Amino acid sequence: MLGRLNHVAIAVPDLASATALYRDTLGAKVSAPQALPDHGVTVVFIELDNTKVELLEPLGEASPIAGFLAKNPDGGMHHVCYEVEDIVEARDRLKASGARVLGDGEPKIGAHGKPVLFLHPKDFSGTLVELEQV
Repeated sequence: MLGRLNHVAIAVPDLASATALYRDTLGAKVSAPQALPDHGVTVVFIELDNTKVELLEPLGEASPIAGFLAKNPDGGMHHVCYEVEDIVEARDRLKASGARVLGDGEPKIGAHGKPVLFLHPKDFSGTLVELEQV
């Protein structure tokens, strides 16, 4: 069911500062910031040869990232994203095995313009998992 690792997401308290660190200090290619109001975040992607790193900053007070940063003020790893061929089939298979899909269980459009779902971290060794349809 799982395809390749799409990205690792890091929550940051200051997106501009984190972007500069990756771009200027590490010499990484970094995308322009993209606001995703449906997800409550602003993101940038750091392009690597084999995957991406997503930097997430809260967009509004109701952002789930704001809660994460309240517990982790310096930021930290937030989730991993894996690719799947058919997100609805993956969701149904996971739910049948007892995994919890967050939200209403329906895919939403993510930062790459593709359907995504999030899986409860308590079901995956304490790690929030995002699935993205390719």
